Order: sequence, then C-alpha cells, then structure tokens
Amino acid sequence: MIPNTRQKNQPPKELKSTFDELEVLKHLRKPGIKKSFGFSCSYLFQLIFCLIFQHKNWFRLLESNQSDTFPAKDVVYRLLNHSKFAWRRFLLLLSASTISKVSSLTDKSRLKVLIFDDSKFERNRSKKVELLARCFDHSSKKDRFYKGFRMLTMGWSDGATFMPIDFSLLSSLKSQINGISEKIDKRCSGYKRRLEALQKAPDQIPAMIERALSAGVDASYVLMDTWFTQQPLIKSIGNLGLDVIGMIKPTNQRYIIGQESVDLKKLFRLANPVTGNKGILRSIHTTMANGVAVKVVFVQNRNKKSDWLAILSTDCTLNEKEIIRIYGLRWDIEVFFKTTKSLLKLQKEFQGRSYDLLISHTTIVFTRYILLSWQNRCSKDDRTLGGMFYELCDDINDLDWAIALQQLIELLDDAIKKTNGKFKHLIKSQLQQWVARLPNYIKAYLPSLVCES
Repeated sequence: MIPNTRQKNQPPKELKSTFDELEVLKHLRKPGIKKSFGFSCSYLFQLIFCLIFQHKNWFRLLESNQSDTFPAKDVVYRLLNHSKFAWRRFLLLLSASTISKVSSLTDKSRLKVLIFDDSKFERNRSKKVELLARCFDHSSKKDRFYKGFRMLTMGWSDGATFMPIDFSLLSSLKSQINGISEKIDKRCSGYKRRLEALQKAPDQIPAMIERALSAGVDASYVLMDTWFTQQPLIKSIGNLGLDVIGMIKPTNQRYIIGQESVDLKKLFRLANPVTGNKGILRSIHTTMANGVAVKVVFVQNRNKKSDWLAILSTDCTLNEKEIIRIYGLRWDIEVFFKTTKSLLKLQKEFQGRSYDLLISHTTIVFTRYILLSWQNRCSKDDRTLGGMFYELCDDINDLDWAIALQQLIELLDDAIKKTNGKFKHLIKSQLQQWVARLPNYIKAYLPSLVCES
C-alpha cells in the first residue's frame, strides 16, 4: 500500500496543485506517450520531473535507502530512449494551454511576441553520442569550438511571463562527429527529429512558427538576434502574417534607397538624425533587396560609444522608441537559458548516448520551467486571486522608473512653491545636491530633471 500511495503523490505539495491545474499528465497522454504494461509513463515522467526538487540525480536516488520503492534503472532509460514518443507535440500542447491561461490575465491590447535564439548544448566529454558535432561558440570572446549541439529555441512572452514552445538540437553535416544510428525506425517521429537536426536553423523557424500558430498561440511579432535576421527568413515569416523585429549587422545584405542599392554602413549615413531620444541616433524607411519594406533604427552601442547598432522592423508604423522597447523583450529568452542550465540541470542530469534521450530530457526540463513560470505569474498577479480582483486590477504595465522619478521631482517642485523663501531655498539646495550625486547613467536618462535642478 505504501509504494502505491507514493506513486499517486509524486509531485511535491508545492507543485501538485499546479500539476493538476495545467493538466500536465493529460497533455502527456494526448501525443501517445503511454505504455501498455509495467510502470506507467505518467508515473515515470513525474519521477524524473521531481528529481531536481529532491536535490538528487537518478544515480543517487537509486543508491538511497528508499531505492526499493523506485523502478529499476533500465525502466527510466527505456522511457527516455523511446524513439516513437512525440515529445515535441507534448511540449506544444502544454505550452499552448498554459499561454491561453496567461493570456486571460493580460489585456488584449498588450503585445505578445515569439522569440528565437540558440544556445550551447555541450557534451565535451562525450565520444559516442548520436549526431554529436563540433560546433563553433559565437558567444566566446576567443574563437573556440565545443562538442555538442546548438539548441534552437522558440519562446513566447508578453513582457511579464516567458514560456518555451519548441526547440531543436542542431547538429552539422560538415563538422559531424557521429551520424544517425542505423537501428532507428525511419517511420517514427524520432527519425524525423534527427533529419531536422541536420538542417540549418533558418530552415526550421517558419515550420516552428506555423505549428505554434495552428496550436492557438497568439503573437504579433517575432524577435530575433543578428544570427537569424536574414532577408529570406524575414520574408518567410512575413508570409505567415507576423512582423519581424531583429538586430542586424553589417554584411553583404543590400537595401534599396531610390534607385540605389546600399549596404548597412551607407544606409546609416543616409538615415535621418533623431532628436529628443537619448541613445537613438538615426532612423530610415527602406526596402530590402527582396522587396520587403522595413524601418531601420540606429542606436548607440553602450559597450563602444563610437559604434552603433541597427534594429530592423517590418512594421513601419512603429516609432523608434517603441521598436527598441519591443526588441528589449528578447532578453527573456537569455534569462530562460541561464535558468535552465544553472538551476534546472539541463544537459547535466542524464548522460545518455541516444539522441532521443537528449530530446526527452530537454522537454522535461522545459516542462519544469513552464510550471515554475506559471506559479511565478500566479504569485505576482493579483487577478489570479479571483474575479473581483480581476475587475479591479489594471493590466501589468512596464515599469518606467525614469518617468516615475521625474513625476516625484515635479511633486517636490510644487511643494517648494507653496513654502516660504528661506525654507524653499533649503529644500532646493538639498535637491540639487541629491541630483548631483546620481550616477551618470540616470542623469543621461533624465536630462530634463538635471536641467530643472
């Protein structure tokens, strides 16, 4: 009776209610992740899911005093190595369902975006991992390579909550160390994922977006870094009905100004200067070589003030400040990568050789993040407490501390005007000393505040 009770109460008490609310096990059964005998896939999934919250890995759990109550090692590895389970479908169903719950807490006018980026998936100590490749590390200051994969990830964000939707562990045809296993059934979903791993990232992004939109994920913009903001991909995404905002770098890509075809550096010289916005240098409306109309905004590079950065938007109706604000939402996926690797044991918890194991375990890690992200939203959003609070609370607004600080100074200025001359001079001098001690980056954001003082 005791082992059976343990199976029914696998998730911790803190996660049990969220597990049931998001119907995780229901979404697990829909794509056919189930067994006809033995330990159920639901139980094994919960067992792996909860390892991180017990501060143990699978090896340490089997060596503990309670090892008799858990299945054998091969049972869990058979689940993770199964090539016919549609883990991508499970992740898409779960994330789309959770996003719909988050959207009910968000104002309809609030922008929702899809974010694409890739991150290192290292297996430097491995030799026989399936589809292992020698990948170039773009984030390193020095040119260096690592053994592993590139984890292409698509996420959804409304500025307050981030949800992972889909991913692909990319290998390489040119720098491949190991190939596809000959034992894999070519009719299963696992073989299709292996073929996708050998494709380039821009070739997979439109299909990812199309699957997300068909699942009911609502988004208006696609945010990308310089590695993905290429003209053919921008046009493909535009054909799906979404606008693109992404950073671009000086390459051979051409832009049409009148009858002239120019590169990005010359486009900067032809752009009109922008006044009144600190850090925004220039902007220009242009057309890419493939005929797509875009707006390019040039901003100052904080790391090198003599240099500039360019942000492209296919929505030409947005002003320069709004384009930069929307692109700032892309940072959510960087936080996601850091969290999954540092806290949720991505690429560290299991060290199998099968490509299916890498896919299944990465999906479980992403599921952990989805549940924690939903819990975080529920704990911070008052509208999750009931219908009465939903009617009384406004939409979550982006905190603009510069405006808030300026309004505070205006209130103090109004209070000074109502006081006598001697007391007015004292307060004003104290205010001037306080402003003088502010860091330069705050003064740069608040030029009017410095002038008023």
